[in-house]
Amino acid sequence: MAPHHRRRRAVAIVSLTLLGVLGVVLIVLGGGGGVAARSSSGAQRDGFFGQVRALAGAGAGSLVAREQAAENAAINRTLAYTPWVRIAGAQHREVALTFDDGPGPYTPEILAILQREHVPATFFEVGILERYFHASTAAIVADGDVIGDHTEVHTPMSRLSATGQRSQLLEQAAAVQREGARFPRLFRPPYGMWNAATLALLRRYRMLMVLWTVDTNDYRRPGVQAIVKAALSGARPGAIILLHDAGGNRSETAAALPRIIAGLRRRHYRLVTVPRLLLDNPAPRVQNIASVIGSGG
Repeated sequence: MAPHHRRRRAVAIVSLTLLGVLGVVLIVLGGGGGVAARSSSGAQRDGFFGQVRALAGAGAGSLVAREQAAENAAINRTLAYTPWVRIAGAQHREVALTFDDGPGPYTPEILAILQREHVPATFFEVGILERYFHASTAAIVADGDVIGDHTEVHTPMSRLSATGQRSQLLEQAAAVQREGARFPRLFRPPYGMWNAATLALLRRYRMLMVLWTVDTNDYRRPGVQAIVKAALSGARPGAIILLHDAGGNRSETAAALPRIIAGLRRRHYRLVTVPRLLLDNPAPRVQNIASVIGSGG
């Protein structure tokens, strides 16, 4: 099995294994008489397990592919009425953890915590850092997490020409694709700075600008307790929580992350990626983004 989407496949394979056991029971119970019956049951068995293998694989008919298609469709539906999201809907008690500025020296530690806690996340990565920390990007892809575009060199988009902005988008996309990621469907502007040219480019490449509901201000290194408090106090259904896995010393973020996850679970939140959040909780059509423009990210 290819390493991509290991976490999602594990869930699918457990379900399919149960289906396989049921299929074996049915085949045994139904196999009774003669060569014709055995031949018929064998064909049914091969057909059944052929379907199981297809669903558990990575092809067009697999569960992983179906999930990806559904999440892409959710992004497309969102883009049909808004170019950005700051918060998803409140239909389900779900939130998304997002990490900016990576990959970097602390990304492996962040990933290890997420893996241990079985938590998916969304990473908005800086393309130039792939030169030094590309192994973390490959690991993010293998875990089935989502990678978004955070420009090539973390530059404020509104200070660039349209051509310069295009280069920032596409160079980052090429860098993460070399590590196995897909072309990013999500974009987060560094420092929350963007303009009309940015939106025009995002429309051209069918990308959704993802802002945030909760800024933990972890990049300021306010202390572990302050980071945890900011994440938990701001959480609500549909929230997008902003953290950082690179761009400086992120030891406080790494220390805070297990406590954030535990606190959200105590409040009965399910942690999902941004595309899954939008699939389960379509975003409101009207969103107030004024307070996040030119901040965070």
